[in-house]
Amino acid sequence: MPPELLSCVELETGSDPQHAVIWLHGLGADGHDFEPIVDALALPEDISIRFIFPHAPVRPVTINGGMRMRAWYDFLQLIPGKGESRADITASVDAVKGLIVHEQERGIAEQNIVLAGFSQGGVIALLTGLFGPYRLAGIMGLSTYLPRWSSLPIGEEMPPVFLAHGRFDDVLPFTLGAQARDDLVGAGYDLEWHEYPMPHSVSNEEVEAISRWLQKVLAR
Repeated sequence: MPPELLSCVELETGSDPQHAVIWLHGLGADGHDFEPIVDALALPEDISIRFIFPHAPVRPVTINGGMRMRAWYDFLQLIPGKGESRADITASVDAVKGLIVHEQERGIAEQNIVLAGFSQGGVIALLTGLFGPYRLAGIMGLSTYLPRWSSLPIGEEMPPVFLAHGRFDDVLPFTLGAQARDDLVGAGYDLEWHEYPMPHSVSNEEVEAISRWLQKVLAR
């Protein structure tokens, strides 16, 4: 039985959208967190896109004293790649797959769908896009990392990937983003990498780079 469809915030840049961007928020935020980025991207008016910002489930988060908050998975200890709840990650990946199927049912081809995510949301976006059965327009991970649980699929047949990370990130250190970059380059992926002098956040320069990349991958 497929998982229940996640509750989402939706914004469309035009009528009858032929593209979709599914954008996952970080730990403790919700689907409204990246809602303002739609206008900030300043995308051309002739590209009609449905932006989907799902809300993660509310669950206790161990490293935050068991406080209940929106989270794609529980962090048992702050050791990325080792301290996550694998069961939670599997459930979140399945939930995002449900959103992809839902967009296909609404008439958007999988090659016109981009998966994006920030921090925890980036982990789920990367794992869903890289290991799922889809041929997406692209995958974007912002200030995130890639758990090294298994070998990556060969990149030649995979969608392009955009990664960006702040050099002064004190939540998910820059080295984690750089490791994901190196892993993807080593597997032959079409990777666009950006680094910025910022903490665990998103900069204006980064938004401009995201806009250019989205226009490129959605025009393929």
